[in-house]
Amino acid sequence: MIAITGATGHLGQLVINDLLKTVAANRLVAIVRNPAKAQALQQQGIIVRQADYRDQAAFTAALEGVEKLLLISSSEVGQRATQHQNVINAAVAAGVKFIAYTSLLHADKSPLGLHVEHVVTEKALAASGIPYALLRNGWYSENYLASAPAALEHGVFIGAAGEGKIAAATRADYAAAAAKVIREEGHAGKVYELAGDNAWTLSQLSAELSKQSGKNVVYQNLSEADFAAALKGVGLPAALADMLADSDTGASKGGLFDDSHTLSRLIGRPTTTLAESVKAIL
Repeated sequence: MIAITGATGHLGQLVINDLLKTVAANRLVAIVRNPAKAQALQQQGIIVRQADYRDQAAFTAALEGVEKLLLISSSEVGQRATQHQNVINAAVAAGVKFIAYTSLLHADKSPLGLHVEHVVTEKALAASGIPYALLRNGWYSENYLASAPAALEHGVFIGAAGEGKIAAATRADYAAAAAKVIREEGHAGKVYELAGDNAWTLSQLSAELSKQSGKNVVYQNLSEADFAAALKGVGLPAALADMLADSDTGASKGGLFDDSHTLSRLIGRPTTTLAESVKAIL
């Protein structure tokens, strides 16, 4: 059986949808924190088991009979290292044979503060003795496109990435890669640096928004501190605002760029373009 953590999250649901094309529903285990949100999965015949990243014992029980595990990184930045260790310990106890983990693009040398917990998790996987693969995901296009409505309303897209190139891809693109690696054999020991085929800057994103919407949108580059303050000013939690501002600064240093085309080769098709992503949200 194949288990997916965070199965009701954005990425988890997309992975499951992709797996269902070739894997029987009763061979999939959706591990969720809140089973009430997983009723649609159960109705499809998927096995739903409850476990929290913070509860190693519950995860051990949830992984009973599981051969392969897709460990989608926790959303709780600052607690990830401990939470992921719990899952890895549970996988060892349950006899899991293979783990695929969603890490960060070039985690071992990334200028993004997010890289720290991913590196700790990668080391924990190496120490576990379980064969594994690293899915080092770049940025989701949706991370930036979530700001498009406000940018269109005010005519300004703000950030702190300067002219850093961002090789983003959609969640669906990354989900296709995860589904392929967890479904197939032969990926143990692989490190996949996954990113979009065509990198763009936030200035180019603003130009694309202008082109497709007919409204003038310009990019305004801020300092990391000013960008974080602006995000807090519109209601984002302080920790999230600081993380996003730090990530933009990391992008300005090349932290979200990769031109290896590993993702498109892995999924057997080009990644979703910026123009296609903008069209979809408009």
